[in-house]
Amino acid sequence: MNILSERTFAKQLFSIPVLVAALGYLVDMYDLFLFSIVRVPSLKSLNLSGGELLEDGILLLNLQMAGMLIGGIFWGIMGDKKGRLSVLFGSILIYSIANIGNGLVTTISQYAVLRFIAGFGLAGELGAGITLVTEILPKEKRGYGTTLVATMGVMGALLAYLVSHIFDWRLSYFIGGGLGLILMILRVRVFESGIFMKLKENDIRRGDIIKLFNNKTRFLKYINSILIGMPIWFVTGILITFSPEFGQAMGLGLPVDAGKAVMFAFTGQIFGNLVSGFLSQHLQSRKKVILIFILSSFSLVLTCLLVPFHNTTLFYVLCACLGFCSGYWTLFITVAAELFGSDLRATVATTVPNFVRGSVIPLTMLFAMLKNHAGVIYGALIVGVLTFAIAILALFYLDETFKKDVDYFEEK
Repeated sequence: MNILSERTFAKQLFSIPVLVAALGYLVDMYDLFLFSIVRVPSLKSLNLSGGELLEDGILLLNLQMAGMLIGGIFWGIMGDKKGRLSVLFGSILIYSIANIGNGLVTTISQYAVLRFIAGFGLAGELGAGITLVTEILPKEKRGYGTTLVATMGVMGALLAYLVSHIFDWRLSYFIGGGLGLILMILRVRVFESGIFMKLKENDIRRGDIIKLFNNKTRFLKYINSILIGMPIWFVTGILITFSPEFGQAMGLGLPVDAGKAVMFAFTGQIFGNLVSGFLSQHLQSRKKVILIFILSSFSLVLTCLLVPFHNTTLFYVLCACLGFCSGYWTLFITVAAELFGSDLRATVATTVPNFVRGSVIPLTMLFAMLKNHAGVIYGALIVGVLTFAIAILALFYLDETFKKDVDYFEEK
């Protein structure tokens, strides 16, 4: 690139829509992983103990993910019908109010309802942001924009860790809600995607989710887009979230702090997102990079669960490495957005990550069932092998999207 084009691209990359999308994902990740960090102290303050911490923790996590599943469908359709900005405003408002409510709960029932509502609100953030970034940046350079979004998002998990160690769990939720309300005010200056404005001028049914199921090719693309992301949430939703239980089963010298496990995992994921984004630009391929990260993550899962060790510090190092290898999160969502036309893009980009997050529900249910028969370690191992095998097979059938033009409609 010459100097002029470099300056033009820099202005596009750090434009208000890209930065607002990035900050939105920061708030999204802050809340998602704040719960993982404060799960034990918050439940203990509600008079739960022993096995209830794991059982009710899984319940709350699954309700949060159920909210994201339903919210993903709602916000995705809304993003294609009403515009990307309508989602960015509506989702952050609901999330912020629910998060403040999370800090006020006094019973497990209240906590459950508000985790569901918070999940519903959060569901629109990432998909709408990625759709907007994908449509306003040049096709050869949009990977840099989504990498910026991913990096800021993972920093939200680290911010959750820092805040939770300075303040108690209730105030940590209040801070998350306040950040969301501030971000909503900043979004007043964001402009809509030009591709969406062009789409509005055409007589095309936007956000018609039935199109994803009434055509075999589209359906398989959609399902495979979801399946390639499942290993990330196997690692995050099971190995990292329930790291204290895994540490106990491994017989580690010191108890595992879930907050530290999250911090190390998402510090690793910051670098993983950067490397996967820049590597995909260098190799000019999304699929090759995703495959490298999936295989690396699988190798580390086998190492963590099968290699005997008793050093808690080494466990945290493995958490960081697992986080790094899970750093293709935004890359696979970018692939999903690039695979579909502009009349379905927000629907796909919003529902895909939330269905992946929602995959935690069957994964944790299977894990909970297997651990009673095979134990915590081997129960997780069986679930992990199944998850990674499915993801690799799904990736094989997906098209390369690196230089794909995204200014088109799906066939009627």
